[in-house]
Amino acid sequence: MHVPDTLSTAAPAPEPLRQRSLAWWLPLAAVAVIGGFAWPFLARHLADRQPIVVGILHSQTGPMAVSERSMIDAEVLALEEINRTGGLLGRPVRWVIADGGSDWPTFARQAEWLIQDQKADVIVGCWTSACRKGVLPVVEANDHLLLYPMAYEGLEQSPNIIYTGAAPNQQITPAVQWCHDTLGARRFFLVGSDYIWPHCVNAIVKDHLTGLGAELAGEEYVPFGSTDTEAVAQAIAAARPDVILSSVTGDSAIPFARAVRAAGLDPTTTPIVTFAIGENELRGSAAAEMAGHYAAWNYFQSLDRAENRTFIAAFKRRYGEDRPTSDVVVAAYNSVQLWAQAVREAETADVRQVRAALRHQSLDAPEGIIAVDPETQHTWRPVFIGRIRADGQVDVVWSSRTAVRPMPYPISRSRADWEQFVADLYRGWGGSWANPTVAPTVREARP
Repeated sequence: MHVPDTLSTAAPAPEPLRQRSLAWWLPLAAVAVIGGFAWPFLARHLADRQPIVVGILHSQTGPMAVSERSMIDAEVLALEEINRTGGLLGRPVRWVIADGGSDWPTFARQAEWLIQDQKADVIVGCWTSACRKGVLPVVEANDHLLLYPMAYEGLEQSPNIIYTGAAPNQQITPAVQWCHDTLGARRFFLVGSDYIWPHCVNAIVKDHLTGLGAELAGEEYVPFGSTDTEAVAQAIAAARPDVILSSVTGDSAIPFARAVRAAGLDPTTTPIVTFAIGENELRGSAAAEMAGHYAAWNYFQSLDRAENRTFIAAFKRRYGEDRPTSDVVVAAYNSVQLWAQAVREAETADVRQVRAALRHQSLDAPEGIIAVDPETQHTWRPVFIGRIRADGQVDVVWSSRTAVRPMPYPISRSRADWEQFVADLYRGWGGSWANPTVAPTVREARP
């Protein structure tokens, strides 16, 4: 039967034509198949080239800005050094700076913004315990990570926080013991800013005084951010203590020291031992107000170590010869370096894996060997007490010589009792981490 020509296209193609068709379609099919497998790899590779994001959360405004701006500078210095050596895991590190405005609710909001909107892989920040208390539930709810580079009262442990400043047995109780043993102090006056940290510090001090058989000469508080300190200074003068233990912070600290001198109290007879003033706050005329008094910290710029000299040179080269280093500056810098070590070890910026790796990091830091304690997530650090000079530097008069193991809960009370003490303060202040008499400037701080 004759087949019409119009149907010839439906007939099997000649062999050369079929081969040519397969020659076109087989490579395309292969590309499609390979692409299906390769795309997830390529997408992951591209994602792995994206910057690792560090959130920096400190006060750039408000009464704590005088202290916290230098912490930002130290953290940026560390991040710049990391990027100059190739970043982390072949990826650059980018940082986003958020202003907590010296206001604890603002700190909490900014932490949420860094985590949710900026996709920060870690947050480094806070100074006051009130701000940290505000950020804590945010990082816990997001199963995130905060590095807290500030000496504090302890009485806290969170799986989502690495504490790189001093615990109470690395600052507070050694200073009390030194005052008793070296200064011969028997009457102690306690003064602080009116929020969670100083109240807890003074509770710890009072327990220690009881153990020493020493006397509490008085206890007073300055509204947070207030510079009106004359009445407190007069109360101290009337009590005639042997020593003043001060946890007065931020913009209140130097006016308080000035008021103490104006009240006729001389550092040779009634010295202040401060837990809140370092070289950064002692610039300019402030040094004259504090000269002769003492400070208890885990680092001073005057420490004679090669690692410290290298750090000081780098900080001054970046920010100017007139810029001093201090304990909080070094703790901020150390925090970034410890985190970077953990990222390298974990081979990922994943928050959970980095958190786990951080628990066994150590560092030959400017102040000496430091290490994260895996049980408490606080940091082993040496302890120093120094006498403040008129030029704003500090002469070390006592040292622990080696790093001290952190104990966030002093043994004078059970952990449950300390946690109840903190909870009672919070409830007594109407659900705030500061006494409601707090200075209005705090509440008005810019978000």
